[in-house]
Amino acid sequence: MNDILKDFAKNWKVEKIGVIGPGIVGMPMAGMLAHARIKIGSDVPARIIVVQRNSVNSGWKVGVINSGKSVIGGIEPTLDEIVSDSVKNGLLTASHDFNALSDADVILVAVQTDKKGFGPDYGPMMGALDSLAKALQKKPDGKIPVIIFESTLAPSSMLTVIREKFREFGLEEGKDVLLGNSPNRVMPGRLVQRVMESDKLVAGLHPVTPELIHRLYGHIVTRGKLYQTNSLTAEIVKTLENAYRDVRIAFSAEIVRYCDNNNIDFYQVRDHVNKMLAQQDNASSDPNAVPTGGILIPTIGVGGHCLPKDGILLWWRGIEKGMDTSNSTILKSREINDESPGEIIRMAEKKFGSLDSRKVALLGTAYRFNSEDTRNSPTLVTAKLLIEKNCDVALHDPYVKSDDQNLLKYELTDYFTNDLASAVRSAEYIIMCTAHKKYLDHRIDIIQQAPKLKGLADGCNIYQPEMFSGSGVKYIGIGRGTGLPDEQFIKFVSDSFNAMEVGMANELKKLIDFLNDEFVKEDFNKVNFGEVQKLAASCSTGCLIRDPGPVKVMPEYNGFVLRLAECAVNR
Repeated sequence: MNDILKDFAKNWKVEKIGVIGPGIVGMPMAGMLAHARIKIGSDVPARIIVVQRNSVNSGWKVGVINSGKSVIGGIEPTLDEIVSDSVKNGLLTASHDFNALSDADVILVAVQTDKKGFGPDYGPMMGALDSLAKALQKKPDGKIPVIIFESTLAPSSMLTVIREKFREFGLEEGKDVLLGNSPNRVMPGRLVQRVMESDKLVAGLHPVTPELIHRLYGHIVTRGKLYQTNSLTAEIVKTLENAYRDVRIAFSAEIVRYCDNNNIDFYQVRDHVNKMLAQQDNASSDPNAVPTGGILIPTIGVGGHCLPKDGILLWWRGIEKGMDTSNSTILKSREINDESPGEIIRMAEKKFGSLDSRKVALLGTAYRFNSEDTRNSPTLVTAKLLIEKNCDVALHDPYVKSDDQNLLKYELTDYFTNDLASAVRSAEYIIMCTAHKKYLDHRIDIIQQAPKLKGLADGCNIYQPEMFSGSGVKYIGIGRGTGLPDEQFIKFVSDSFNAMEVGMANELKKLIDFLNDEFVKEDFNKVNFGEVQKLAASCSTGCLIRDPGPVKVMPEYNGFVLRLAECAVNR
């Protein structure tokens, strides 16, 4: 660390914090930073300014925030109160003008990133960074803003793409700006809780940067631990957490499909194996519990912004370089999970008969319970598949807005309603897609008493079969077989899970070695497999990575083998 940065860190003053992008990450971070009344190098609490470009879809957020309201819908405990109090006390404001960030001491970037094919799509973020860098060209002499990327980044992006972007504008890392990243671990429905309680990585390209971010974030991460590391490690851990969750969901999907075809109670299997793994949770019986066990809860598919893309982002540079992906557990899981919307339709038709031209209601348009978030929602894919079968489809959600941009993208706006009674009034069949609490509490009678209902397919583990006994409505549910698994099947699932885990570790080590060889020049930015294991294990939804090693035996049960186990053995 050079003397200039040592002095800068020692005398660091934080009077103004900018937050770019008030979405499910930026909004709680801005509100909580303001609410914490942070005093670093000053007797006056730091002011927070949120910047949102004046776009057609999101420009409205500035006015809403300045009126003292959160822009996040769904159930978000305490967030509305935090925002209201912070605005009322003059600590939180919003603007469309990036020039308001020219004198900021810290700037959080919480702009959505995506994938395009087998690489990252940084279009919206690069647009924001162009505007930010232009504003920072006017920064006061001697000011070195700390820029923290909360956005998910593909490994190597900080070392290459981000550093080069600021260099284009004459802003050198370690001299004019300090570039860091602290990938978010938030979850819709628990945003404030997750920021406050979750362990969090604080990283940078220079050793001083994680130290400074740690000092700042310690004011809001009050019940979690902050881990300092380098940027490349943080990028790998973030994408790994979501990639491995995607893998475990795919593993669960393979098991449940066998169970459903052979009338085996999947939840008995799940609880037995998770007990053997010492990774038990309450999600088998509680539809609003977050699954954290080894074997997760299979539903109609994988949605959200992170899981469908982060495994691909983890592999980005390897794919770009032409590495062999044929036995990738991560990429195979994407194929398996993308099959799930079609599987729930196949399962329903096996029980109810052809759904062609039938009236079908899909309940739960958001991808996650008690949320309004429709990004990559498998409900939207399921709806399109049913429309291709000439079904009369109705979509319902209590939280999603009728002008939701993903409804527009999928051309499903005309099929959507917020009125549950209207959605089920003519439905012959219902598919439960999202386990919203409202469907479980005071609204279940509307569903049970739908006048033309013949069958209900539970695709999100929200109901127990006995809730529909004696009603005349045929009930099926993913994983709701009635037969008990034998000891051999339990052992097969456990052995397959162990094989998958080691295969995943081997794949990860291969990617880490490649990234170190290709992109790391300074010792500080070197990635260590053991550190990745440790940091990934701090994820509250469970990311326990095994040590690498050989996988010599292919687990098999009555001729059945898992595709993910095949990947592990072949690797």
